[in-house]
Amino acid sequence: MRTQESTIDHVIIDAVENRVHRLCRRYAERLQFHGWHHVSFVRAKAAGFAEHNGADRAVVEVAALVHDVNYLVLRNSPAAAGRSLRLEILAECEVPPRIARWIDAIVDEAEMATRGRDISLEAQALSDADTLFKALPVTPVVLAHRYLRENGLSLRELAHKIVGEQCDVHDEGFYFYNPEAAATYSRWATANLQLWQCIKEAVDDPTVAELLEAVHAVDAMAS
Repeated sequence: MRTQESTIDHVIIDAVENRVHRLCRRYAERLQFHGWHHVSFVRAKAAGFAEHNGADRAVVEVAALVHDVNYLVLRNSPAAAGRSLRLEILAECEVPPRIARWIDAIVDEAEMATRGRDISLEAQALSDADTLFKALPVTPVVLAHRYLRENGLSLRELAHKIVGEQCDVHDEGFYFYNPEAAATYSRWATANLQLWQCIKEAVDDPTVAELLEAVHAVDAMAS
């Protein structure tokens, strides 16, 4: 059973939300993929998953709000790169130190590249929300180019990253932890990963590589 200390007052949650929102607006040009549109989506979905699996909803919401601040610290970085800034934000908003450390641990635990099958309920809720954002059918169409710009990656690098980090987790059966999420969204996830596997194969084709170079040259002349 959880103690009362593990519940975060709504005033503190609002303070964290306002602080992160201000950062996202201030650095909107740098956070083209991981901006407020991403944070607010993950926060809303994570809260719902927390309600379903019995996790501490308040803790999950705050973890969702600060889970990607590492992209303000270093491009294309792991969640751990944002630890100092994350803890600074939580301290400024008067999150108790023990809870702040717990939130930071949840963010690390939920990270796609390193997460395992048996993670905490809070990390499961956060992970499922963040994973769903990746699996949305609109993400490759509307947002992938924003990820490339934000993180300074080539299409080849992004395809290798997605396939390398996500396919094994998908094939081993814990791409989503929440059974309802798995039932509802696995078809999207499978299609998304198949697309990125095809992209990975395509960009290694010399003729396709020449095509992409020609497109980049046109873009460079137009800019």
